[in-house]
Amino acid sequence: MEIVTGIMPNIIYATLILLVGMWVVRIINRMVHRFFEKKDYDLTLESFLQSFINIALKAILFVLVITQLGVKSSSLVAVVGAAGLAVGLALQGSLANFAGGVLILVFKPFRVGDFIEAQGISGTVSEISIFTTKINTFANLTAVIPNGDLSNHTIINYNTEPTRRDNIIFGIGYSSDIKKAKDLLLEICIHDVDVLKDPEPVVVVQNLGDSA
Repeated sequence: MEIVTGIMPNIIYATLILLVGMWVVRIINRMVHRFFEKKDYDLTLESFLQSFINIALKAILFVLVITQLGVKSSSLVAVVGAAGLAVGLALQGSLANFAGGVLILVFKPFRVGDFIEAQGISGTVSEISIFTTKINTFANLTAVIPNGDLSNHTIINYNTEPTRRDNIIFGIGYSSDIKKAKDLLLEICIHDVDVLKDPEPVVVVQNLGDSA
């Protein structure tokens, strides 16, 4: 009974610290978001830093709560140090994803708003956090890809250049007049206002299939 009575104040204070701390974290996150909006920073940098700041604040809050419960800072450091190797091995994937996020932030192979193709997924980048990147697909689905996979594999960014070629493939039967079909397709492209004049459109025979 005496033990319960002795630790009850610590539990109450720790709970108050947790509740107030979570409220403060939300306030700071909103302030950071407004700061980035006013300064008009790059959306990629904003998304990454907001995610990093949020996790850092919650980590600090966790230490404060644990300390209030009676766990000494020195003991906490010793425990963390002893478990460091095991945690490091367990979080290898997360550390690789964090490193991948840093590489994406530094080298900028893509930004928020870019249309990319990676890991077999095509879509518009909606968010880049410290561990993952979110992509909105044509089907209006959200794909979450680990940053480690993105930084270690090929990424096709369709927004890097102001213009790009779109390949449209048609099958033409062997009994049809191929030259006439090519001329007709080229004429359609030339008169389409959405097709650039320079570089001009090209119609070619790509391959010969079984039936077309």
